[in-house]
Amino acid sequence: MSGAGRGAVPDSRDSTGNTFAVAIGVSLVCSVLVSAAAVLLKPAQDLNETRYRQKIVLEVAGLYDDDVDIEKAFAAIDAQLVDLASGSYVTTLDASSFDAEEAAKDPDLGVAIPDNLDLAGIRRRATMMPVYLVRTGNAVEQVILPVYGKGLWSTMYGYLSLSADGGTVLGLRFYEHAETPGLGDQIEREEWLAQWPGKRLFGGDGEPRLEVMRGKVAGGSNAVHQVDGLSGATLTGQGVSRLLQYWIGPHAFGPYLEKLGAKEQGDG
Repeated sequence: MSGAGRGAVPDSRDSTGNTFAVAIGVSLVCSVLVSAAAVLLKPAQDLNETRYRQKIVLEVAGLYDDDVDIEKAFAAIDAQLVDLASGSYVTTLDASSFDAEEAAKDPDLGVAIPDNLDLAGIRRRATMMPVYLVRTGNAVEQVILPVYGKGLWSTMYGYLSLSADGGTVLGLRFYEHAETPGLGDQIEREEWLAQWPGKRLFGGDGEPRLEVMRGKVAGGSNAVHQVDGLSGATLTGQGVSRLLQYWIGPHAFGPYLEKLGAKEQGDG
């Protein structure tokens, strides 16, 4: 019997090829949609990140509450760029748009940190860093420094608020890290952070002395530089000590803090 009236049997190879073609087409469309969404969402994500950091600056300055307009309140803070080598302000660049982490990677805007000085474990830093001045009238009341360095599992990012002479801690806040939940994340807890105000940055020899202890702070002359340790998170505490000592030290904000102290003495 003739097979002329029967339909042709589909070639399985054609069917497989069509399946792959459809799958590839769907993948390409999805990739385009995901990429487009990422591009469209990035400005909003960047703005959210900026507002979050501004909120932390306001918190460490004691200027934040739930009703505050973050953008308006932050606009009253004077952002400046500091040349770390000289401790002088840089007036040729905009501090509000300066990305210190990106600058650190740039051969012209970044510098390698010698191993013997790299207490924070960050290898490179920008030659300039932003600072945030809180004023009452024309008088500077607080100076807020960005600080960061290695903990046990992550790089910890925060802000350190200081008195106008750069010698006394007024507050400390961390806004990004990936330390162990329930242990290393004690660096965010209010009861631990509440120990920092009033601590003195430098000893009588001028050396950085801020330190997180392994246990409780004992009495004695060094207590003015020390806070209690983090239970179960000794290495995170050591990371906090080291990053603070680096950033207030001679290879980072040290020259700037020295100028602040001299200015306050001169004004006094």
